[in-house]
Amino acid sequence: ALPLAHRSAYEILRDLPSHRISPSPPRMQERFHMSGALARLAPAGARLVIALAVGVLVLTPEVGAQQQGGARTNGTRRPAPTTRAESLYVSADPADHSTRDWAEDIKNREAIDSTYAARSAGVMDFKKITYRSPVGDMDIPAFLFQPLNKRGAKGHAAMIWVHGGVHSSWGATMLPFVKEAVERGYVVIAPDYRGSTGYGEAHYRAIDYGAKEVDDVYGAYDYLKTLPHVDAERVGVMGWSHGGFITAHLLFRGETPLKAGAAIVPVTNLVFRLGYKGPRYQRDFSTQPGLRGLPHEKQDEYVKRSPLYSVEKLQRPILVHVATNDEDVNYVEDQQLVWKLRALKPDLAETKVYVDPAPWGASVGHAFSRRVDSKTLERVDSP
Repeated sequence: ALPLAHRSAYEILRDLPSHRISPSPPRMQERFHMSGALARLAPAGARLVIALAVGVLVLTPEVGAQQQGGARTNGTRRPAPTTRAESLYVSADPADHSTRDWAEDIKNREAIDSTYAARSAGVMDFKKITYRSPVGDMDIPAFLFQPLNKRGAKGHAAMIWVHGGVHSSWGATMLPFVKEAVERGYVVIAPDYRGSTGYGEAHYRAIDYGAKEVDDVYGAYDYLKTLPHVDAERVGVMGWSHGGFITAHLLFRGETPLKAGAAIVPVTNLVFRLGYKGPRYQRDFSTQPGLRGLPHEKQDEYVKRSPLYSVEKLQRPILVHVATNDEDVNYVEDQQLVWKLRALKPDLAETKVYVDPAPWGASVGHAFSRRVDSKTLERVDSP
């Protein structure tokens, strides 16, 4: 056999019998040299990485294109990966982004709208509205909740409430929290920013995590200013998880008209998070049109989209709650934001670490402070 440093990529792949390879890979013509345990090859139009030290193999373009989990080719779901190499493959092609049953999504969203309409009757003023994103490229749907009796000009403080989930939407289980806020006199707006589910394929595929979606949410403030009974000098923002991530972004931009925010169990550091979560999670990021790659390929972009790296710009009060048993935004990620806020912004940041709170749902401590019975839509008191 040829010495490793002088063998072609195809020869090395050929001798790894546990992985399937293309029997005739015409595009694999470049040769490479090993640098420690890691070798990189970038033949025409494709990226191949062989990390022999950890057994990572990104396949040929022809094979890899068939193994991107969760995506579809010509309407047919690709088969689940059967080898380690296939399970580690991460595409950078937006065509490989995850897909859904669009009709079912719209049906579910309409059911949520109906639930809010029915449960709001006689309790609060609810309606669905749309506003133009400040980006200028699309309309953003939003839920608007207001007291039945308005206090007059600038009589109400308001809150932008941001839903979580990489791809998700404002859900029915937020009902008890919104009712409490409205009972206290708040006007609440909850935008289903780009990437949210329930509005069809185009809205879903427009996802721009940590970038244009933040502007979409900021547009809710511009809408609130058009309501004469809302005091534009008393508007805050809050959210859990991805919603907390967007909250942090809005407050870490420096000058902002928002007066305060609450980021609960927030996503904080995409550079760390994608490495910690692995390929299955990475695929919904690397295939976004605004990213088209992983953190090691788009370092500056991922840093810019991670609120952790903009803490220095904070000028408004922020509340941050995290849980040590969070299995979604793990404490090893959230502690980075907590410690940085305590070090750099102790006068503006109130942080609290909940040690192993009572679990709720599959993510254990992630939903510890939003425990809601999905049938009654009533809050469940924490132990």
